[in-house]
Amino acid sequence: MSKNLNTEIKRFKMLRQEFDMTQQAFAEVLGIKNSTADIERGKTRISGEVVAALLEHFGINPLWLFGKSEQKHLRPETKSVLPKTVTLNSSGNENIVLVNIKASAGYPHNLQDPEWYETLPAFDLPLPEYRNASYRGFQVEGNSMYPVLHSGEWVIARAEEKLSDIKPGRIYVVVLADTVVVKKIAVAGEKIRLISINPEYPAIETHPGEIREIWQVVSKISGQLAPPQDNLGAWADEIRSELKEIREKLS
Repeated sequence: MSKNLNTEIKRFKMLRQEFDMTQQAFAEVLGIKNSTADIERGKTRISGEVVAALLEHFGINPLWLFGKSEQKHLRPETKSVLPKTVTLNSSGNENIVLVNIKASAGYPHNLQDPEWYETLPAFDLPLPEYRNASYRGFQVEGNSMYPVLHSGEWVIARAEEKLSDIKPGRIYVVVLADTVVVKKIAVAGEKIRLISINPEYPAIETHPGEIREIWQVVSKISGQLAPPQDNLGAWADEIRSELKEIREKLS
């Protein structure tokens, strides 16, 4: 039966499979009721709204979808990743919203909801380096960026405009369709690699269409004054080793 399907239906299904999404999940992203099953079976045509959603969320070239072009994505490096909502203080100046670990779970789903942002704490930094740009604070979760960043610390990050502004070696907060991560970024054509500093964590591969916002980390707020716990463990091992040598000499 698949041989009789139109090119756009075959490519539509192929996209969903490439994104590793269920029919229900893909439908929710594209604003389709129920699931994409009827489209994939050729019972329902792909509407203009769905074509627009594929372009907006995944950067899919409509001409490619309908078999009129071999260019699958439309210039991913120019895709805007600016914040969808900014908040102002009582003086009308933009402030810095703080997104803690708990709030980050809902952040990708509330990017354009000003009322949701009002539930988050915010503050101002009256320093010249924090002017003339949008800044946001994010709490770090996990140890993928250890030893530079520790779980529970906060980073202050500046909004980036597009993927072509990404600089090698810098650390970024990347807002994906369903999560927020802190990583280094490597852009390779239509592939985006999100890289951890901690070698125990593998890189995440995604594509430009999955990225909603990008914030470059410019500073961090840490309450950690003592050496990291693993260093204390190393010192303890060294002390135990020295005590063992002393006991052996005295015996």
